[in-house]
Amino acid sequence: MKFIHTADLHLGKTVNGFSMLEDQRHILSAIVDAVGREKPDALVIAGDIYDKAVPPEDAVQLFEDFLEDVSRKGVRVLAVSGNHDSAVRFSFGSELMKKSGIHFAHPFCPDTEPVALSDEYGDVFFYMLPFVRPSSVRRFFPEEEIGTYEKAVGCCVRSMGMDPAKRNVLVAHQFVTGAQRSDSEEVSVGGLDNVSAEIFDGFDYVALGHIHGPQKIGRESLRYSGTPLKYSFSECSHKKSLTLVTMARKGSVTVDEIPLVPLHDMRMLRGTFSEVCGMAEKKAFDANDYVGVTLTDEEEVPSGSEKLRNLFPNLMSVEYDNTRTRLSAHIENLDEVKGMSPLDLFDKLYEQQNARHISDMQKKYLAEMIDRLRGGE
Repeated sequence: MKFIHTADLHLGKTVNGFSMLEDQRHILSAIVDAVGREKPDALVIAGDIYDKAVPPEDAVQLFEDFLEDVSRKGVRVLAVSGNHDSAVRFSFGSELMKKSGIHFAHPFCPDTEPVALSDEYGDVFFYMLPFVRPSSVRRFFPEEEIGTYEKAVGCCVRSMGMDPAKRNVLVAHQFVTGAQRSDSEEVSVGGLDNVSAEIFDGFDYVALGHIHGPQKIGRESLRYSGTPLKYSFSECSHKKSLTLVTMARKGSVTVDEIPLVPLHDMRMLRGTFSEVCGMAEKKAFDANDYVGVTLTDEEEVPSGSEKLRNLFPNLMSVEYDNTRTRLSAHIENLDEVKGMSPLDLFDKLYEQQNARHISDMQKKYLAEMIDRLRGGE
């Protein structure tokens, strides 16, 4: 049994004002090509197909085209909804799509049957668990005190009635304790959405979604595939990929990665304005990459963003890291400023923001402006 595991497509996503739709179209085409080369029995998508519960029309059309391309290759698709998806909308028409080998998980219900796929060793049972919150499963377990994600997911897994003697795969979209997060993920304050890895001990492979960096949790067969694209600058160092899983007889699971090459890479550049411009001139990377720039000049560069955009067409952000930006402008003692003249107050504020006092010329100009505002003329 061979299947490809991916997750967190986030179709329709916008990053720093840039629509990612064409990048997503490109990477979905790469996934279809990988399916054609590897000829897996199934493609598993572990949630967050869309970036919003009500996705834009072009994102829906893109996913439909993708499903058609995969289905034409005779490969099953098994997908669950994530926290960005609407579980009800996502599962619409799922019974009809089963006839085409496309299996969309319904909102959680304890009596949901697994999808069974067969090979020379027998059946592999795929259990599909969409993203669940404590509030969404309490009604199914009235005898349980479900106040945490851990308790909620634990109840859901136990209700599946999984036979540990069989080969079992779980497709789920949750945050497992110990996973390394990225800035582009939706974070629960205080780690309230944590679920321990031990809950999934009975499964031969756990195909996880929700965390954007590809990684294993404890064992090789409990994995996040990560996003197929970079969605934040915190992901610049990620090596995006698909996870290829091969299962032989019970207990034999092999995991490999299929690298993915994006339409535009994402990178952070740091240095003075002249140093960053020099990086572009050296052509050490594709100037059409999505770029974030951190300038270390002490003085703000006039029209710096516009000038950099001429060098980097897909410039996403420009920020400064210098003495001024690092200096706190907090005044601890209000008595300290009582009785100070407006000119002295301006000077103090300027010093806190720029690490130096205003010049004599600036002081003269400000004095004239204050005099005018007070009706001196």
